[in-house]
Amino acid sequence: MKLITFDDGRVGRLEPEERLVLPLEVRSTREYFERDGKVAETGERLALDDVRLRAPIVPKKFFHTSGNFREHEDESKNVDWSHPMHKGIVFFQNVDAIVGPEEPVIYPEHLTSELDHELEIAVVVGRPGKFFGVDDAPDHIAGYVVFNDITARDIQRREMEPGVFSFCKAIDTFCPLGPYIVTADEIPDPQNLDMELRVNGRVRQKSNTSRMSVSIPHLVAYHSPQGYSAGDLLTTGTVQGVAGFSGDPEMYLRPGDVIEAEVERLGILRTPVIGWQEGHGTPVPQKVDW
Repeated sequence: MKLITFDDGRVGRLEPEERLVLPLEVRSTREYFERDGKVAETGERLALDDVRLRAPIVPKKFFHTSGNFREHEDESKNVDWSHPMHKGIVFFQNVDAIVGPEEPVIYPEHLTSELDHELEIAVVVGRPGKFFGVDDAPDHIAGYVVFNDITARDIQRREMEPGVFSFCKAIDTFCPLGPYIVTADEIPDPQNLDMELRVNGRVRQKSNTSRMSVSIPHLVAYHSPQGYSAGDLLTTGTVQGVAGFSGDPEMYLRPGDVIEAEVERLGILRTPVIGWQEGHGTPVPQKVDW
């Protein structure tokens, strides 16, 4: 099943081949998972072209994983971080930064000049739980969704000095998510999915989930001591090919760029990048330093 959020927050089941949306009698996708999917359809049949897709879910908690793809961990050594990036780094995402498919990332020119992309998968937790092992983790996985972890590398570089980062990834609009949630029953092997990110049609990132150092069930179990609610998200970490580790400053994102983040069977998340003035209709604000 492909679950969407559309228009003013309605929830529906997508029938992509027929390009139809079948609305559900539930107030949010979080509530859908809280009710274990036991919700009825409204009986409506809407044309996909007549609705506007939104971010498919806004979780209560959003757990991040860093350095989990081997090649991304290797490429991070191309820059002189004060602390190594490795698979043990975890942190929270700001859920208010979430935007949906076709919604723009607004470039905060007063904060960064090194805006970067990170193609990831977000795992949807379907059942509450805490302190469980790897063998029990699949029972808590409800689905998967494409995630683009937008990052301000110049801010991250400063945050890495104490070894902890989050502000660089938590700025407003820095969390594109979508286009829909694909339920776990449609993804029999999440450890063999092709991943590709393109900027203006050119491939920047390309890999496969088989190259993860820590498997998805292991990640879900690892984060479980923090306690899950139904509808929470956790990420897999990104793959190689980010601008910040390329040595080429021309690869950083700029207003006018269009990002396409694609994961096999999970769809394409398309995200334009726009400037502050276009996004807010106001001049760029003065930077507030710490």
